[in-house]
Formats: sequence, structure tokens, C-alpha cells
Amino acid sequence: MDIELLQKRLGHTFRNADLLQQALTHRSHSSVHNERLEFLGDSVLNCVVASLLFEKYTKIDEGDLSRLRANLVKQQSLYEIAQRLELSQCLRLGEGELKSGGFRRPSILADTLEALFGAIFLDAGFDAAREVIRAMYVPILQSVDPKTLGKDAKTLLQEYLQGKKIPLPQYNVVATHGAAHNQEFEIECLVPKLEIQVFGTGGSRRAGEQAAAKRALEAVQAALVKAPAVPKKPRQRTAQLKLAGIATIQPDAPSEPTSDPKKPSRPAAARTAAAKEPDGASSEDVKAEVVNQSKSA
Repeated sequence: MDIELLQKRLGHTFRNADLLQQALTHRSHSSVHNERLEFLGDSVLNCVVASLLFEKYTKIDEGDLSRLRANLVKQQSLYEIAQRLELSQCLRLGEGELKSGGFRRPSILADTLEALFGAIFLDAGFDAAREVIRAMYVPILQSVDPKTLGKDAKTLLQEYLQGKKIPLPQYNVVATHGAAHNQEFEIECLVPKLEIQVFGTGGSRRAGEQAAAKRALEAVQAALVKAPAVPKKPRQRTAQLKLAGIATIQPDAPSEPTSDPKKPSRPAAARTAAAKEPDGASSEDVKAEVVNQSKSA
């Protein structure tokens, strides 16, 4: 990519072209490289992002702001910004790094982006660096959910599944690509209960798992939204009383047949005796009366 196009995408034209060249130079290329600029740019980036968060989220405390900032300035976040800038096309790498695919390595791209921030600071001051960083991060901040407080995708997926009483996901390495020192990992994420299987790739196993977890979380949320809620069957009142240890009234037993229709059946006689029970009568008196009526019958 042309250097002029990169400066246009950054939103800054360097007055000192040597600073831009140094920021794009990896230590494998020459003795004048970007590591010191990276150190400076890292501090500038943290200051600017902290300022942006302080302005945007007025009700979040210091601990949560720190976690959110850490999530925004980590290597993966910088790597994604560098990819949008197509920074890999401008890197100055040594022959060994070129052959091994160093221009795709997240760590190199993230470090180079920080070096660019440091170079802009030296070239035009803090305000210029702040405007460049702000332009890159404002779109990101618009999609940030402060409720997650900088939690990564694996943590969010785990917490979401636990909240729904669903077993935790499974992660498996499906394949690895590239040389041993520059591998790309393809990771499978499974949520068996919902029959969800998704894949993610990254420059490390952890990065691949994070990418897979992000897709899995989206798939789980979509699946649960589509699934209709199954109404619970109302429990029978009798069953509830039994569980609570409360005696229930059993249905009347069928009356024994009798030749004389005027004679009451035995259960009816028992009910007659109970109905005639005087106030304060004991249970023994009631039993005796029932027995007498049964004999006379």
C-alpha cells in the first residue's frame, strides 16, 4: 500500500517522514526500528482511551473503567484496527520475518500501530495523536456495552450459559496452519444442549477460542430467542397438599349393597354419627357410636 494512502487513513500527514518510516520498521529489518516509539505510543494510547472513557461513561467507577480500557487497548483490539488500516502492506520486515509471514502476526501489527501513535505524538504533539486515536476508537465505543465491563467473549458466554442453566461450552483445536513460530489456530466451540457448533481462528489458541466464543454467544442468544417458551403445567392442588404434609379429604368409598333401601350404608352411618357429634365430644365417643350403629345395621 502507498504511504500516502496510509497517512490518509490515519488522518495525519507527517512533517518528519523519518518518524513514519521508523514506526513501520521491525527490529528484524534494521538497527533503527520502532520499539522505542511503541513504548511511547502505548502510553499515549492509554491516556487518550482513558480520557474518552472518562468523558463517555460518567457513572462508571474507577475499577470498571480500568477493565474497560484494558479490553480496548489489548493486542487483539489493536490488531483489528491495524487490519482495517491494511497496515500489513506497509511493514518493513527482515527477510526471515517476511518468509515466515510476520506481516500477518497480531503482535507485530499491534506493536506497529502503537509505534505510529508514538511517532504522531513526536511529529505534531499530543493533540494530534489524540485526534487520530479518537477517530479510530469512537466507532468502537459506540458498540461497546458498558454492562460487560470489558469482559472477553469466553467469560460472557460462560456467564450467559450459567444464567440459563445450560452446561458450559467445549473448545477443541480443529486444525493449525502455518509454521511452528507463526501458527494460526482453528478452534471449534460446542454447546451440545442447543446443538450449536461454530468455529473461530486466531494467531494463538486463546485468540481462536475467543473468536469461536463470540460466534457461539451470538448463536446461543439467537437460538433462545427463536425457541418458544414452554408453559409449565399447573400442579394439582391435591399433589401440592400432599407435598406440604396436609391431609386431604378422600372421595367417598362406594356404599355396600343392602337389601333394605332404608338402611344406610356403613360410610353413611359413619357420617351420620359424625354429624350428631355434640360439641366437645371426644374422638373415642364418636368411634363407639359408629361401631354401635354398624352392629345394629
